[in-house]
Amino acid sequence: MLIRKNDTVKVIAGKDKGKTGKVLEVLRETGRVRVEKVQVVKRHLKKGRSQANPEGGILEKNGTLAISNVMLVGEGGKAVRKEKFAHELGGKEKARREKKA
Repeated sequence: MLIRKNDTVKVIAGKDKGKTGKVLEVLRETGRVRVEKVQVVKRHLKKGRSQANPEGGILEKNGTLAISNVMLVGEGGKAVRKEKFAHELGGKEKARREKKA
């Protein structure tokens, strides 16, 4: 899979089609990704059920999307067709380089 944490992606299918956001988490075993401010779901908590939120209430969380429904975008918001790895100036570090569509 070419999509990694902190990449910028665009949703190409579903109710949030056209939105862009940063990848928060990649769930490889299920083939899904969690994208910032996309697929927001609400969870209702009873009072005293959570130590983080003892008063309860309605929480908004980022849901997951199928990885096939997102597309990697570059810095200018343009689609990236291919991703390559390039060695930075002959060093041992590998850097990601994008090839524009």
